[in-house]
Amino acid sequence: MDRAELLSLFDLSGRVAIVTGGTRGIGRAVAEGLVAAGAKVAVASRKADACAATEAQLRAAGGEAIGVPTHMGDLEAVSRLVGATVDTFGRLDVIVNNAATALALPVGEFTPDAWSKVFDVDLRGPVFLVQDALPHLTASPAAAVVNVISVGAFMFAPGEAMYAAAKAALLAFTRSMAAAYAPKGIRVNALAPGTVDTDMVRNTGPESVKQMGEVSLLRRLARPDEMVGPVLFLASDASSYMTGQVLVVDGGLAAH
Repeated sequence: MDRAELLSLFDLSGRVAIVTGGTRGIGRAVAEGLVAAGAKVAVASRKADACAATEAQLRAAGGEAIGVPTHMGDLEAVSRLVGATVDTFGRLDVIVNNAATALALPVGEFTPDAWSKVFDVDLRGPVFLVQDALPHLTASPAAAVVNVISVGAFMFAPGEAMYAAAKAALLAFTRSMAAAYAPKGIRVNALAPGTVDTDMVRNTGPESVKQMGEVSLLRRLARPDEMVGPVLFLASDASSYMTGQVLVVDGGLAAH
């Protein structure tokens, strides 16, 4: 393999990607990385102004992008996201299911509303997004789905049990999708980040952030852009013989 062949493994030129939760944190960094790799990108989040600002930023960087306001708990909005992407770019090759809500309630204190919010956004929305996109992914010569779960899916989390359970369920769906969609040429893998320096994490408070940064082997939080390489790997030809797997990028947290 020469240098040109090596670089081509990560080249996404001509491909079209959806990134949910794409206006901040991991999603924003991943959207920037996909554009840099040559992809056309549709970023989705609940807030229209954030979508517009991210679209403008990606275009200013030389990319082709659209922002599509989408609440992942609203299946009609999820379907519109697929339609807007294909209407604009003519195809769909990559889905990065990154959007999530980390609503935290202790075990034994769940409410039906909280349960529905977490599982609708973190599990039902991603599964139905892939299902709605299935005809377009089937038509793609290089279809890839990256479900962003969490290392919390493998650990006990009594204060965030609903979030962890939804992410564990999304991993189960990742494996089932991989088996079901392999004959269609669609690869489905998961990324399990550890603690990343995002708004979601910082909203837990400075003491909590400090503690979370100290428990991994690397003893720090990850930067959002440290998830870009792993996602590009899973979305690109660099992982062409990989499906149904989970890539853990957690600074050694789960190694304890």
